[in-house]
Amino acid sequence: MEQLTTLDAGFLEAEDSDRRISLAIGGLIVLEGPPPDYATLFATLGARISACRRFGQKLQLHPFDLAPPRWVPDPDFDMAHHLRRVALPRPGGDAELYDFVADQMAHRLDRDRPLWQIWVIEGLRDDRWAMLIKVHHCVGDGIATSHLFTGLCDEGGDVGQGVTSFADHIRGSRETPSGGRSFGLPTVNLNPASWAAELWNISTAISAAAARAARGTVELSAGLLRQGNPSSLNGPMSALRRYSSAKVALADINQICQAFGVTVNDVALAALTEGYRGMLDRRGERPLPETLRTLVPVSTRAGDAIGATDNRVSVMLPYLPVDEESPVRRLKLVHSRLNRTKSTGQRQAGSAFVSAANRLPFPLTAWAVRLLTRLPQQGVTTLATNVPGPSQPLHILGRQVLDVLPVPPIALQLRTGVAMLSYAEHLFFGVLADYDTMPDVDEFARSIEAAVARLVAAAKRRTTVLERAENRRLSLVATG
Repeated sequence: MEQLTTLDAGFLEAEDSDRRISLAIGGLIVLEGPPPDYATLFATLGARISACRRFGQKLQLHPFDLAPPRWVPDPDFDMAHHLRRVALPRPGGDAELYDFVADQMAHRLDRDRPLWQIWVIEGLRDDRWAMLIKVHHCVGDGIATSHLFTGLCDEGGDVGQGVTSFADHIRGSRETPSGGRSFGLPTVNLNPASWAAELWNISTAISAAAARAARGTVELSAGLLRQGNPSSLNGPMSALRRYSSAKVALADINQICQAFGVTVNDVALAALTEGYRGMLDRRGERPLPETLRTLVPVSTRAGDAIGATDNRVSVMLPYLPVDEESPVRRLKLVHSRLNRTKSTGQRQAGSAFVSAANRLPFPLTAWAVRLLTRLPQQGVTTLATNVPGPSQPLHILGRQVLDVLPVPPIALQLRTGVAMLSYAEHLFFGVLADYDTMPDVDEFARSIEAAVARLVAAAKRRTTVLERAENRRLSLVATG
């Protein structure tokens, strides 16, 4: 029997704070057709799912939250409760598929059973079929869920053995879980002659880490408590959802990164920022500097815990420059703000807070989370999470996985959430939004693709200018 951590249980408390939200993570897998025979698919997925014991466990709660919930085997486990089958209405296009996803993500998972579902979706046009994987956030974060998805694929064993195909891009996986240079501390030399110098280095590193964590605590507290500029992106939500997606080539994003010296995450967030700017313009709202404070989860998962089913994340709360009109200046501002946010220690402060909460009596933390998640907030406007996915094409029963579209949860009066996931040669954006307050979700998704296209064009112009300048320099050198 395993107890939930304070962070894992916190997702249950947050869900309980608002009857109109569901805190499940989703993944929409689109495959080439035709779909396999359902009995064969049922048997194959059942065998692969059984490899993850969490899929056969349910929650056991304690009265009055006197102890954390724990995972226990479900004696009545029935695969038929979790693997469902549905056919889309005609014409079976993306609109019908996304409507189904939005409807399912609005429904809560049954807490009397293991907290997951898989919908096999037939009736897609263009000789395709799909699967919607839905897992409660208390089971795991995006990295854990991505790992679970690969376990369902024909290459699952290979991916499990060589999970560094995508996990080595996670910052936490490159850090030592214990000893070594964990938390930025130097490795201790066992030579007594060097102990004095080592002790000085350790004390200096501890002081610097403590100062960074303290700055991060101040930043996080201010971001959560300070009211931003009011906008239609915050507020109470209905019980219905809308979903849409965007798809861009990783080659295009890499071209932008090389031209401007930024990261993939910088480009993705800059594209989101342009999308939100256009949305506010369409609604007659002025995009102001403090309008788009964004919750950006950061993985703290170490390399030896990639396959663990739990949540290992911290957060950052940067302001995205929705007020900036120029796409290139907007990208550079995103880059500089994220670098500044990382340097202030917000990630370390979030990790320290979670570690400290795990040491407090659970009734106290449960009560605090329940209270805080019920309070109205306008300090944070949206969620943007980025998960590196498998870099090679995958298959399920011999059918190639064409697209992997992430589906984030929304809660805490954040009316929109965007998840990003890389798969093979593309980066996919999944947008989940409140039904009543975001009728333009498809237009928002298209604006993300348009924003990346504009940055690609700017990158090509910059590369051309630099090449011409270099050619002139070489010509002058050659002529003396």
